Amino acid sequence: MQALIGTGVALVTPFKKDFFVDVEALIRIVNFQIDNDIDYLVVLGTTAENATLDSIEKELVIQTVISANKGRLPLVLGVGGNDTKSVVAELKTRDLTPFVAVLSVSPYYNKPTQEGIYQHFKAIALASPIPVILYNVPGRTASNMNPQTVIRLATDFKNIVAIKEAAGDLVQAMQIIQHKPKDFLVISGDDMIALPIILAGGSGVISVIGEGIPKQFSHMIRLGLQHKVAEAYQWHYRFADIIDMIFEEGNPAGIKAIFNYLGLSENTVRLPLVDINADLALRINNYMKNVVSINK
Repeated sequence: MQALIGTGVALVTPFKKDFFVDVEALIRIVNFQIDNDIDYLVVLGTTAENATLDSIEKELVIQTVISANKGRLPLVLGVGGNDTKSVVAELKTRDLTPFVAVLSVSPYYNKPTQEGIYQHFKAIALASPIPVILYNVPGRTASNMNPQTVIRLATDFKNIVAIKEAAGDLVQAMQIIQHKPKDFLVISGDDMIALPIILAGGSGVISVIGEGIPKQFSHMIRLGLQHKVAEAYQWHYRFADIIDMIFEEGNPAGIKAIFNYLGLSENTVRLPLVDINADLALRINNYMKNVVSINK
């Protein structure tokens, strides 16, 4: 899918200091992405703190992004969970026409076998009216989706079109790239190894840091897709420190500190997450003051 090549960003849900969803800030963040060359937007992924949003708030976030986007960029919706029946029910009842694909996380907490993961995504593939992106993030789910399972799903179901691979394992990503069907996309879910995955044959990234420095990061990704290796790595090493910093005390507390620095939103997160400490905030602010602009 051409719409999923390049840089997607996992949008945050900005909160006011009273912890209510900040609709105006979300509109500003969406426009910031569009104005700075991001290729597509992911709504209600892990970075959106959707685990702490109720159903009314989730609908508010979805409709706000759709309205703010005005059809300018492709949209992907996070629809996943550890109850297969509930995920299938949402796919069958929600209006998915504004979206080009759904991003569905591998079941968390249950720790299913590889066969259980396969059967979960089989049910999703059969239920979804739009393409499905698998999402493997074992650091959060407590189970890894093995390359063999990914290839099996990609081969058996034509509407499973991609994986967001966030195991942080370059070898595993390369194994998927080596054996995948021709048109299946391998999308990095790890900012630090996004460029190596692209150079190995991946199709792009669904990024966190990309929404904080969208113009610069998407430029690096495009250089990688164009196989301009030396120039791309020059940018990669400029970003390495800030990537480490935004994840140092958890996501999305770090990226929200960048939005706070940029004046786009508060840096408020909901419990059990807490705001980053003052020292880390200062280091992030100092980095942002020295971000090098791209001259095109």
